Amino acid sequence: MANQKPPGRESNSTREREVPGVVGAPAFSLSVLDPAPLPILIAVPHGGRVYPEALVASMRNPAAASLRLEDRFTDLVGETVARATGAALLVAHAPRAMIDLNRAPDDVDWDMVAGGAPEPRRLALGRRARSGLGLVPRRLPGLGEVWRRRMTPDDLADRLARVHVPYHAALASGLETLRDQWGTALLIDLHSMPPLGPKRGADAAPDFVIGDRFGASCDPSLSATAFDHFTQAGSRVVQNRPYAGGYVLDRHAAPARGVHALQIEICRTCYLDERMQELGPGLAYIARILAGLVKRLAEELAAGRSLAQAAE
Repeated sequence: MANQKPPGRESNSTREREVPGVVGAPAFSLSVLDPAPLPILIAVPHGGRVYPEALVASMRNPAAASLRLEDRFTDLVGETVARATGAALLVAHAPRAMIDLNRAPDDVDWDMVAGGAPEPRRLALGRRARSGLGLVPRRLPGLGEVWRRRMTPDDLADRLARVHVPYHAALASGLETLRDQWGTALLIDLHSMPPLGPKRGADAAPDFVIGDRFGASCDPSLSATAFDHFTQAGSRVVQNRPYAGGYVLDRHAAPARGVHALQIEICRTCYLDERMQELGPGLAYIARILAGLVKRLAEELAAGRSLAQAAE
C-alpha cells in the first residue's frame, strides 16, 4: 500500500493540515466557490487513502483492514458530484484507520492507549468504542485486532489536533459561509456501505440509506425529497436503518438555525467492481443520481430561502 498524495484542487476557501507522518500531504481539503451557487456542502469523512508508513507498519493486516475501513473511493464520487453541481466539498485525506471523523473525540477505547485513560478517573467507553469502531478503530469482524501495539497518548493527541479538530472546524466554517449567503445550508455527509443482503428478489438490499437521526438533523421535507428522488431513479432506498447518521450530524446539524444535515450511504456494489476494491462502471451513473439529488434539494432550499424561517 503506497503513500498517496491527493490531487491539487482550485479553491477560494481552503483549510488544510498535514496528515501526521506524511510531510506535505493535507489531512483534508475544503472547497467553497465564492459566491456559492447553491447552499449545499458535501462532506466525505471516510474516503482518505494517505497512509503514513509508520501507520501501515503498526497494522496487523493493513491491506484487508484498510479496505474494510475505507468508504472506498467516495472521495471520487463526491468530487464528481461537486464538479457537476457547484456544491461545496470537504474531503478527508487522512484515513479512517488513523482517526474516525464520524466519532466524538472522547469515544476512545483507552485500552488501546499506553497508560490508559487520563486522570483523574477512567472514562466510560462510548457505544462505538465498545464495538471496536471508536475514534481509532480497534477490531473488525472476521479480522480481529487491527493493531500490533498500543498507541501513545501523544500520538492520539496529534491525530486529534492535526486532523479531527481542524476538519470539524472547517466543516462548521463551510456551513456558516453557505448559511450567511443563502440563509440556509444543507450538509450531505457521504458514505458507502457493504451490501446489506442479496441485491435481487422481493426483499432486495437497498442501494441507498438516508440518515437524518430519525428526523432530528433536518427538516422532514428534505428527507422525503431525497427518498422520492432515489425511488424515481429506480433505486432501492431505506431510511435510518441500519444507518441513521453519527457524530457529524449530531455536531453540525441545527435545523432551527437553517443548518440541515443528511447522511447518505451508497452500496459499494453500485459503483465499485465485483471485488469492491476498484472503481466499476456504475460510478458515472451513481454520480448522476446524486448530482440530480443535490440540484433538487438546492431548489427546495432556495425556494423557501430558509426552512428555519417557518420555525422562527
